[in-house]
Order: sequence, then structure tokens, then C-alpha cells
Amino acid sequence: MSKILRVNTKDRTFRYEEPGQYAGLGGRGLTSRLILNEVPADVHALSGDNKLVAAIGTLSGTAAANSGRISVGAKSPLTGTIKESNSGGSFCQKLARLDILAMVLEDKPADDAPFCNIIITKDGVKFEDAAAITGKGTYDSMGYILDKYGKKACGMLIGPAGEACLTAASIQFSDPWGRPARAAGRGGLGAVMGSKKVKAIVVDDTDGERFAYADEEKFKIASKRWAEILRSHPVTGEGLPAFGTAVLVNIVNEAGAFPTKNFRDGRCAHASDISGEKIAEFITKRGGKTKEGCHAGCIIQCSQNYVDEKGEYVTSGFEYETVWAFGGNALIKDIDQIAALDRACDDLGVDTIETGNTVAIAMDGGVIPWGDGEAAHKLVYRMLDKKDYLGKIVGSGVDFAAQAFGVDRVPTVKGQSMPAYDPRAAKGIGVTYATTTMGADHTAGYAICQNLLKVGGDVNPLGKAGQVETSKALQIATATVDSLGLCLFVAFAVLDTADAAQVICDMVSARHGINFTPDDFGALGINTLKDELAFNRAAGFTKEHDQLPAFMMKEKLAPHNVVWDFTTDELQGALVD
Repeated sequence: MSKILRVNTKDRTFRYEEPGQYAGLGGRGLTSRLILNEVPADVHALSGDNKLVAAIGTLSGTAAANSGRISVGAKSPLTGTIKESNSGGSFCQKLARLDILAMVLEDKPADDAPFCNIIITKDGVKFEDAAAITGKGTYDSMGYILDKYGKKACGMLIGPAGEACLTAASIQFSDPWGRPARAAGRGGLGAVMGSKKVKAIVVDDTDGERFAYADEEKFKIASKRWAEILRSHPVTGEGLPAFGTAVLVNIVNEAGAFPTKNFRDGRCAHASDISGEKIAEFITKRGGKTKEGCHAGCIIQCSQNYVDEKGEYVTSGFEYETVWAFGGNALIKDIDQIAALDRACDDLGVDTIETGNTVAIAMDGGVIPWGDGEAAHKLVYRMLDKKDYLGKIVGSGVDFAAQAFGVDRVPTVKGQSMPAYDPRAAKGIGVTYATTTMGADHTAGYAICQNLLKVGGDVNPLGKAGQVETSKALQIATATVDSLGLCLFVAFAVLDTADAAQVICDMVSARHGINFTPDDFGALGINTLKDELAFNRAAGFTKEHDQLPAFMMKEKLAPHNVVWDFTTDELQGALVD
């Protein structure tokens, strides 16, 4: 049976234990239940009472396509809410091959304690001094890890921002090529890892024992059909593999929901110059790769290998959200500058959404000029110096920076900045921003499907009808998908394919020897959301926190001239009972 690895970061000891009360859970379902049960809701997120959990999904380690996502959970230092942040990379699959369901970092060392690396193999856990990579970026750190521990090793690590406990700090994961380009970005969980004085967690699954399927033949049949579903859908089988997630740039811009110049406009004049089509054109011309999987077993292949004019690697996982945050919201027109900023964020270990939006706040506050990519790059890299207070401000997110720079136009919910869809022109995603347990987060209930892409239904993005119901259903389904370890992008195909949910249930049943039904699928998501809501309420959050910024209720967004017009009471319908 899979086990839970608990690591005491104060005395640097570890123990394995049976799942016990967490049996049957995985991914987000497990991280949220454990945080609810074991972390007092009123503690400071950087205290020793907070815990950092990394959990594989209930389908992770199997042959199911796109089942290699890792869930990382804690109390967020950015929002004060419960948080699950999700990432690709090799970490999830390698934990699965060591039969580790979850890893929990507990307690914290003294403030002056040195950073350590945690090495996990089939023989157990070792703690090693991290002096050689302390203060270094994640790219240099992963180079060191691969040189010392071998090419089969993978990493879960923080950059200088996490070491400094900045609240926009991410946790970076190495991809199948050893690049630290995948991120559990949102919520500042890198700061939690930094508070526990852990620089990197290295996993080498050499000679790990693969689990046995309860019914391998049944699993093979279901997983074959699952792959067919993903390959045959126009989004997961064509659009994302061809142009990556940045395929959305032109689509969302044309819909008038592309937030521009700190959410002043719904369209960006230079959108075509920073689009997925333009990125693919550059990659092809320069000899990069237009499609890659972020983890073994990915068949959607929406990642890529972006190279410079000399054909040298710059970044991968060059996502729509990143392109928008720096290119649309901060008005940077040069796609190479945006790629360099993506690389900088991964190297420093900060969330590209929060950081891109913070750069826009700095521009709004007159710290650097609008659209100046070089100035933005220099500003972001000021985080390298732990004594540079401007760097600390930029690494602490939108709310903090807006206060420091005297900006009153602050697009956040529960302290987390909004992603790349203006909620006034895509109101279903606005409902999700307002009511998700984790601050403004598009992945919590991606109503863009129904609002703009017309996948899984057609809900008018500018009206109120159907938005609350759509967001609620999607939030439930997403919590389940996160708990299974599946990539969120499978939802495009699932929403449009009649037997997709049953096929997922068949895979879970065959893997674990249970009768997992579509009713269980829904119940898993509902129970996960209930756990998260219970934690937030205990932390002091009320329905008054489930609302968007006041300026969006007053300012009309061009080109549709729409405002945000949901009341707080109306939004409560999106919460689970």
C-alpha cells in the first residue's frame, strides 16, 4: 500500500506511515483534507505550525494519459486561505514509482539554520547541506543536482525568492529534460518551503517497485479509450499541440476579454505579435520545438522549447498566462523579452501571473515605464539581492506592491491577482475568481470553456444567466480532476465526450479494485471543496470576501462597455452546500 512520508524539518528526521484516515484520497483531495485536519487555520503561514504537502493523484503512476500532475498544498502566505497549487514535471511519477502517496514537510528550523536538500530513494531519505546551491537560481541548482545525483534524478526546488520567503514565490519542478520550468506557482507556496529551510527535494526512483493493478486488463481497455478521447478532440488533439496555451491570445483578445494595461481595456493592439501562432512561427524558424509534454505520459503536448535567434534554449512551459501578464497587462510588445521574463521568473522561483501583474502595478505607479521589457527584466532580477527592498516589494505580489507604490487599481481577490481573462467580459470566470477557495484562480473553474470557447455548452459571456451554475459545476469537477492527478486540460475533451467521465471512473476502479462511479466522481470534488471552505471559514473568511474589486463594478470595459454586476449574495450560489 502507498505510504505517506513525513519529514520533520526542524530535527531533520523522517518516518513513513500508512495513509490511515487519508486512504483513498490523492492529489488535491488529500492535500486539502490534511491541511484542514492538521494545520490550525489561524496560524501564520510561515510558522512551524503550517505544513507543506506534495501528493500524487489516485491515477498517478499508471499508464493513463496525462496523469502525472503533482498537487502541493499548505496555508497560503499570499492569501491566508488554504491553497493547492498544481504542476507538471517528473516529480509525481517518480514518487509513484517509490510507492509514496504524499510527502509532508513539518515544523521549521531556527531562522539562522542553513538550507538543506532532501534526497529520496528506494532506500529511504537523506538530508544534505545545500550550501553549494543556496542563493542560486533554479537552473544552476538543477544543473548541480543532475551532476551530483545523476540524470534520473528530478527536483522540487525553490529559487532565491523562496529562500527569502517572498509571498509570490513558486516551487519549481524539473521536467523530463531536467529543466526547472514547471511550477506550482500560485499562492506563494515557495515561501512555505523556504521557511522550512529546504532548498531542494531530489527524487531518484531507480529500482523502485511499480504497484500492481487490481484489474490490469480492464485498465488497459479504459486507458486506450481515454487516449482516443484526448487525441480526437480539436482542442486537446489539435489546437494545444500546435500552438500551446498561447493559442488563446488571439481568441480572448477578439472576444474583448484580454485584460490590457492593468485591466483598463479588453483588447490589446499588439496581441497578434505575442500570440501562440507567432510563438510557433519563431520556434519553427529558429529550430526549437513547438510541442513537448511537461511529464511522461502527456499526449496533449502543449509545452514547447522556446529558443533565441541563435537557436539556444530560453524557456519552456511558455504559457498563455505568462504571455498575457507581461505582454498584455504590462504592454511589452517583444515576445523575446517576454520569454526572457518567463525564464527569469522560473529561475528566481516566482509565479509568472503574480509577478507579471506586479510589474504592471509598478508601471502604473510610475516605477518603470509602460511596456519597457528591459526595465521589467532588471526590476524582477532585483529579487536576487535579499537586501534590495524594491526587489522584496516586487516579489511580494500585487496587493503589497500596490500599497507600496500608491496604486488604487488592484485586480485581486483574497490577495491573489487575477489571471488572463477580464471577468467583466467573461462573467463565468468572474464567478470563479470571486468564489473559489484560493483567491482569483482561473484553473479552479474554467468557465472560459462555455463563455468563449463554446466547449461543454454555450453561456453568453456578457450576461448573468447561467454563470453561477456553470462555475459551481466546474469547480466541483476541477477539484476531482486535481485529486486524480490529471491535467486540467483534459476537461476540454471530457466536457464534449459522452463516455469520458465513465472511462475515468473505469480507470480508477481498475487501478484500485473499487467500484468508482460517476456519483463518486462528483462526491470527491464536493468533499474537497467542503474541506477547503471549512478551513477558510475557520481562518476568518466570510461571504464578503467572495467579491471582485469595486472598480470593476464602476468602470465599463471596452469594447463591450460592460461592468461586473453580481451581488455578493448572488455569488454564494456557486459554493457547495
